[in-house]
Amino acid sequence: MKFNIEGKAEIVTPTPRKITHALTSLRSYGKSSYASLTDASGSYVQVAGGGVSCMIERFEFGVQRWRAFHDKPSPVRPDGTILVFRAGNIPMRSDEWFMADQVVEVFLAFLNGAPYPPFVHWRPAPGF
Repeated sequence: MKFNIEGKAEIVTPTPRKITHALTSLRSYGKSSYASLTDASGSYVQVAGGGVSCMIERFEFGVQRWRAFHDKPSPVRPDGTILVFRAGNIPMRSDEWFMADQVVEVFLAFLNGAPYPPFVHWRPAPGF
């Protein structure tokens, strides 16, 4: 596995502790606003944003890119709200906003080859 955090050196064999620390340190307005974890086949999970404003995607190599969503749409972030981070601006749906601790759970499931947490669901990513 390779773990990449914006603005930092790649970690070739990341530990759960390093992943947790890095993901909870992400901020959409800071030096590190996105990260990805890639397996040997080229599939990955990635996050943009940080804190309580995170977007999660996964990519199955040769198959599809997926956007994460959940069953509790945000009452303060309607569909079309823009996630602004250092790599760009992404329009989001109200059910696509995640907190950093949820992102950690998704990344650790991917790291361990385990099922994703029950709170996360997947739909094809926009433009894919």
